[in-house]
Amino acid sequence: MNDTLRQATSFDDAAVEVNEPGTTPQFLLRMPEHTLDARGCRACLPRGGTRTLAARAQAFFASPQQGPALLVGMLPFDPAADDALHQPQWLATAATDSVAPPLFRGEVCAEPSAAVYADAVEQALQALRGQPAALAKVVLARTLRVQATAPLDPRELAARLGRDPSVTTYLMPLPVAGSEAPAWLVGASPELLVSRRGRQVLSHPLAGSARRCTDPADDARAAQALLASGKDHDEHRHVVEAIVDALAPWCTHIDAPSRPTLHATQSMWHLGTRIEATLRDSATPVATLLAALHPTPAVCGTPRGVALDMIRSLEPVPRGFYAGAVGWMDAQGDGDWYVAIRCARVQGMQARIFAGAGIVAGSEPALEVAETAAKFTALLTALGADAAPLTDSRRS
Repeated sequence: MNDTLRQATSFDDAAVEVNEPGTTPQFLLRMPEHTLDARGCRACLPRGGTRTLAARAQAFFASPQQGPALLVGMLPFDPAADDALHQPQWLATAATDSVAPPLFRGEVCAEPSAAVYADAVEQALQALRGQPAALAKVVLARTLRVQATAPLDPRELAARLGRDPSVTTYLMPLPVAGSEAPAWLVGASPELLVSRRGRQVLSHPLAGSARRCTDPADDARAAQALLASGKDHDEHRHVVEAIVDALAPWCTHIDAPSRPTLHATQSMWHLGTRIEATLRDSATPVATLLAALHPTPAVCGTPRGVALDMIRSLEPVPRGFYAGAVGWMDAQGDGDWYVAIRCARVQGMQARIFAGAGIVAGSEPALEVAETAAKFTALLTALGADAAPLTDSRRS
């Protein structure tokens, strides 16, 4: 484990215990094997698009500095939009999270409505049928707006999401205008975009999903149906091929199994492929790999440019940092970056939950509505809003 990251885990006695209430900003990344809990902001990385991230990070680490030689933060979905990374003031040992009883009161509204989303899926399918060579896959997202009657606690939401050991929980302060209340992106991602340790590179994309069932027999049948689904394998193949192609200029010995395996969270089954590779040049930082990979067809589509244009034209709610990437990088070029999915933007008494589905030839609008509804489950349950009445926005 990297020395800088080691300071942020409970395994290092030298880490600083910080439990003072109201300490902001806090960046939390609770990974399967360790937790990065970064407090305060010593310096911000000058903002820019993903293409310039490696150069900006290199210049930052080359300048004299105090504090952890570490940058934490997020990339937005749009690779041309500004990212948000900062150097923390200190790294804390992970405190025990309290999980209070759900206290949600309020309403949940679909924006856009399920019918409008289904129509967007049908428009995407028409494009796929009309120009199959121009567009192979597009990922379309929809949102739920959660309006509570009391302020929502992003840290409590992160603690609730962290009860699922199969996901990486994250909590990240978002850029807001000076007059706005603090905003956070809180989520529980099952998907590793890229990890770098020295010359070793790892990516674990997920694409192709099915809702889990409470009955064990039904759950097993759902898993096997996903594993046998030609449509889901087609969707997954586009993602794996794109990642392998993106890594090829930077890596050798790229190992990507020919068939995906099942990956389970508490609410969903996914098809996943573990991709391992070795850097050609040990000086290539994780930021360079991020620029090559993001956004993958798992959250965007393929070809990337065509899919991005379709997303902009069909999605009425901007994604912002949803379907971006969340993680850390250090002065040695190491880092872990996860796809920012299964998340909510939390601000005051309101939260906006995002979910998307991959549209390929063979997709059915009603099934894509159902898939996104299933992907809302983790956040709704963690908020305590799963029993709240759902209304539909009539906005087209």
